[in-house]
Amino acid sequence: MRKLRAVPTAVPESGDGLAELLQMSARGDVAAFEKVYDTMAGAVLGLATRVVRNHALAEEVAQEVMVDVWRSAARYAPRRGSARSWIMTIAHRRAVDRVRSEQAATERDVRVASAQATTPFDEVAEHVQTHLEHEQARRCLDTLTEVQREAVRLAYYDGYTYREVAELLDTPLGTIKTRLRDGLIRLRDCVGLG
Repeated sequence: MRKLRAVPTAVPESGDGLAELLQMSARGDVAAFEKVYDTMAGAVLGLATRVVRNHALAEEVAQEVMVDVWRSAARYAPRRGSARSWIMTIAHRRAVDRVRSEQAATERDVRVASAQATTPFDEVAEHVQTHLEHEQARRCLDTLTEVQREAVRLAYYDGYTYREVAELLDTPLGTIKTRLRDGLIRLRDCVGLG
């Protein structure tokens, strides 16, 4: 392909103008497409540069647009608008797609980098630590009285409110609160947090 330049050229639209050149390009007329290219490449590059804001990427976008125009020239419908508008719409869409693609790539790179920046951990050590903590909790629960253990289990393992625990055990709420307080104190002392 030819070297692009961001200098807009006068675009003919009448008689033997751009619309006719596109129709001829759709039938495989390379010379007609060269005229389309010469007429529109600068304007396409200018639009791409304004949207993408990176000249190298804008050149890629402009080349892709002109290839799209060549391949899809048969889809141009003069009754729906001018050939220039059709080409510039393709250019705008392609440039916006490139911006979105670049943003997505940047965001993906940031996510990957931040995920890799997290401190790795030893899964085996983590599993052993969790197992030891569960064992210690089980041992400490065994030091509670039966009524304290039942109240703690219902409130902290089964997720009931104090009032619901009182109803389930058919015990006054104040008594349940006392059992839970005393049980939690014993647990705290057992695990060494006191």
